[in-house]
Amino acid sequence: MSLFKARDWWSTILGEKEEFDQGCLCVADVDNSGSGQDKVIVGSYNGYLRIFNPHPVKPGDEVQPEDLLLEVQLREPILQVEVGKFVSGTEGLHLAVLHCRKLCVYAVSGTQGNVEHGNQYQIKLMYEHNLQRTACNMTYGPFGGVKGRDLICIQSMDGMLMLFEQESYAFGRFLPGFLLPGPLAYSSRTDSFITVSSCQQVESYKYQVLAFATDADERQDTEERKLSSGKRLAVDWVLNIGEQARDICVVSFNQGVSSVFVLGERNFFCLKDNGQIRFMKKLDYSPSCFIPYCSVQEGTINTLIANHSKMLNVYQDVTLKWATQLPCIPVSVKVANFQDLKGVIVTLSDDGHLQCSYLGTDPSLFQAPKVDSREINYEEMNAEMKELQKIIREATKTQDILPESEKQRDVIVTAEVSPDLDEESQAIDSEVKAGPVPSVTVKITIQSRVTAQKPNLAVCVQAPLAVTCDQFVFDDLEPDSSETVVLSVFLKENCSPSELEGTCMVSYNIPTELNPEGIPRVSQCTFSLPLKLVCFPAQPSKAANHKLTIDTNKPPISFVIIFPDFADPSEGDQANALGFQFLTGSKTTLLASKTSQRYRIQSDHLEDLWLVTKELIHRLEEHFKKQNCKDFACTFSGSIPLQEYFELIDQHFELRLNAEKYQELLSERAVQFRAIERRLLTRFKDKTPAPLQHLDTLLEGTFREVIALADAAEENQANMFQAFAKLKSATHLVIMLISLWQKLSADQTAILEATLLPLAEDTQELGWEETVDAAVSYLLRTCLSKSSKEQALTLSSQLSMPKDTSRLKKNITLFCDRLAKGGRLSLSTDSATQQAAVMPGGCATIPESDLEERTIIPGSTAMFASHEETTKQKSKPGYSPKDFAAPGVRFVKCDGMQLLMATVLNLNFCLKFGYCTHGKSREQQTDFLKIIEDPINRAHLKGLATVVIADEKDEKGARKIEIGFEFLSLIFISRFASTLRDLISIGFEFVHMNAYVYGNFRKDLNAKQMDN
Repeated sequence: MSLFKARDWWSTILGEKEEFDQGCLCVADVDNSGSGQDKVIVGSYNGYLRIFNPHPVKPGDEVQPEDLLLEVQLREPILQVEVGKFVSGTEGLHLAVLHCRKLCVYAVSGTQGNVEHGNQYQIKLMYEHNLQRTACNMTYGPFGGVKGRDLICIQSMDGMLMLFEQESYAFGRFLPGFLLPGPLAYSSRTDSFITVSSCQQVESYKYQVLAFATDADERQDTEERKLSSGKRLAVDWVLNIGEQARDICVVSFNQGVSSVFVLGERNFFCLKDNGQIRFMKKLDYSPSCFIPYCSVQEGTINTLIANHSKMLNVYQDVTLKWATQLPCIPVSVKVANFQDLKGVIVTLSDDGHLQCSYLGTDPSLFQAPKVDSREINYEEMNAEMKELQKIIREATKTQDILPESEKQRDVIVTAEVSPDLDEESQAIDSEVKAGPVPSVTVKITIQSRVTAQKPNLAVCVQAPLAVTCDQFVFDDLEPDSSETVVLSVFLKENCSPSELEGTCMVSYNIPTELNPEGIPRVSQCTFSLPLKLVCFPAQPSKAANHKLTIDTNKPPISFVIIFPDFADPSEGDQANALGFQFLTGSKTTLLASKTSQRYRIQSDHLEDLWLVTKELIHRLEEHFKKQNCKDFACTFSGSIPLQEYFELIDQHFELRLNAEKYQELLSERAVQFRAIERRLLTRFKDKTPAPLQHLDTLLEGTFREVIALADAAEENQANMFQAFAKLKSATHLVIMLISLWQKLSADQTAILEATLLPLAEDTQELGWEETVDAAVSYLLRTCLSKSSKEQALTLSSQLSMPKDTSRLKKNITLFCDRLAKGGRLSLSTDSATQQAAVMPGGCATIPESDLEERTIIPGSTAMFASHEETTKQKSKPGYSPKDFAAPGVRFVKCDGMQLLMATVLNLNFCLKFGYCTHGKSREQQTDFLKIIEDPINRAHLKGLATVVIADEKDEKGARKIEIGFEFLSLIFISRFASTLRDLISIGFEFVHMNAYVYGNFRKDLNAKQMDN
């Protein structure tokens, strides 16, 4: 707040409940009196036009009635008033009034009256223009360099500049790239119009270019040209200011220099007439209006800037010279000359407070009273100071801002889920095709310790679950009172949910002495739903496509104990198999080993494993927690089902692509439908009827296509919703398996969940695939990076829908591979150092199960392979690699991505890639060529390579190793490994820094030198 207030010279309140804005104020000698005394012209949105001739008023006196020269109601809202030479044949000033659909030019004249009545003023309409478009604002000036008259340019709400040469309409042009109208000004020195577009750019358009511009699109047909007969403009210069503009003003107090002032939301710009910045001032307040005026000092310009804090600041260029307090927030400010007083500040507020003021100070009449002299008691002062400091410390403690426990909260919300399902289902409009859909009752209680105003309760469960009522509104809660509501939760959509949890949130206001309306507060709680809400007991199934094995460190527990609501009590402790059938029809089986500490979950669908696996681990933890067993742990050492997971990703992404295609087709058919409608309307409006030429048939056919496409798009949307629900369930499962496999901490698991489950809902604009790809790529380049080069790579700042999912699947595979090699998840980029980690080994099959799995070689990356590929590898007939081996050689099997190499003690060794034919007959070579030429065998060979290591010594006694591939066509290695580092397994040294690749790879690799 300023110490100085604006000195009130004259002020008044306009009307009652009238509204005013930036263009509603103008000062000029509108009646052409010749005295040089300005009049104040004010127009309101209520249609009232007023003209004032202010006279000084003593403090406490009211405004004299003769100060109001004219008041007339024009019946239409007044957007802007301007005074200029708008009438041809005379250089007198006239008043231009802009309405929404009309421009009126008036002549204001006064008649000398009698002494009793005073002077009489009236306005006369000179001409008016009816506008075809809704107006926004206007500017005027000698367009094109005309002398002795002013032309008017009006900007419409849809971006058209309409130019009027006084009584006649000249032309109209559309602004390119227009979205919303901005402030408009005219520069007479450059003969150009200056505005600020929605792109937050100051743009200048030459009047000459505007006048001779061509049509916006010459290829438009005649009907469209009639509807939009605008012109396209070429911009003269553009300046990006990075914010929206409040107002623009062009001044040229010096004939040789012209300045363009732009008032932004947080900055004040002064530009040259060619668009270059002369200076810029950053404002620490929100401005409302401004006006530049002539400065006494040569070469500088003074500016008045008002803000929403009722302050008026006076700047000389960028230097603040004065600040004064206003009684209201002005929306428009002008500088006028009145009766021997020049430079009067005229301000207008949005509610009609019109004030004429000047800057100055009043002497202070206050005198401080004399203080009675008394002796100071320092002991009392010190004691008082300590007491005050203690109070300050207690008040500034941050740990007491939030309640320490639930008991100290003002409002506590609790949710109690019924242990049994409802006897009579409360499901409403459920789409589940099964029999009666079960529901469970949730009782929610709100307890208030204080007065809670406007309490609202919102209950949220993730789709496909639904509640019977999700919003509750209560009356104000009194202290120590409570409210209880009962609702039911059921499965609405025909797919399994990914989470069986819900959230209750209560919003309320706590009144205080300073704020009687209350301070907004929120209290919430979560509740868990039973598994039997979405599935029921069924017979276990021996056959299944997907299996998972969970290892524990405790003996297996009978299902009768941990699943009493699903297991048959008659089986007792012998129950080691349990079946779950979901309401959607799929079935999941749970097996417990009798001899080992393992549990197996199997199902025909990967996503159906999630809820049962989660429930199993949760109930095991609760069981051992009740027995005070603190060392219970679950682990996973099987294979991560990435291939099956990728199939769900592809299904979801394909539906997203279909949704995009449907949207494009709908847009095309809608455009076609509207075009046919326009042609039919044209035929119907024609005075001379013409044949329809089957347009009605075409319209009906197009309408049916639109309806069919809309139905298909809606069906695809429903399928995409179900696919996303399956994808979320599978993602939860993968997250849990990775956390059990790598024994991740709670923080690392939270990072993994935020990476793979960033979205609660999937949309076409921001989908799951691109979001997860960006998150995984970020982790691969930070905490999971191998080198500083990967950390230096920059990620794309814009998320867009990818063309396919190959990159995403590659990144997820690499993500799991980095975790397998010892990577640790962290949000800090400094934690990119690799740590030792235990590679997942194979898991033996459960003896009681009829379904046996192939044991996985510990340490191999085959843990990421699918069961289908494993089956293919078992059923491959053919020759053993030893059939094609040279005598005295040793074979090592490894994956194509990690070729096993021997440790080299010498500094140099030779790598030779080629087909070894030593010791092989021609028949064996011919059979081998047939094997590798078969497409199925070729695909099989991509996952397996055989390395022949021949141990020899050279003349100096150094060990020399020759490595040869026993397969002729192993070019696929160059496609999987970009550098030689990728061909080397962990635990072996690659001493030689430069190796050349020769042999059969020479054509594909071009004998490229590959650095380690």
